[in-house]
Amino acid sequence: MFAIYAGNILVGYSALEQGDAPMGVAFGRFLPADPYREIRRECQMNHADQSGLALTVKTSDGSTVPCKGVAILDYSNQAIVGKLVVVEANVLGIPYPLYGELFPGHVAAYERQFSKG
Repeated sequence: MFAIYAGNILVGYSALEQGDAPMGVAFGRFLPADPYREIRRECQMNHADQSGLALTVKTSDGSTVPCKGVAILDYSNQAIVGKLVVVEANVLGIPYPLYGELFPGHVAAYERQFSKG
């Protein structure tokens, strides 16, 4: 599980269970912590540029994941009654070889697309 911060404030978590290995992108369901309520509206209204929130991602050992950007895509304000709404965390531009170290399953899934068999 990865921790997501806005500045120095922990706002939530994500397993970043999906990804695009060649692009260095990881994303997954966002699980909010209580302080998320302070930035929720911004995450709902602004999907284009959340740089003002100073979002970062940290590993379970507290190391910051270097990347080009982090976003929380919250569409819960557009939810249809009775439909499950998933808020998503996106981490863009994680450099290699670190991406492969953090997400070996994403890399393996990508490589399987090209294997013979």
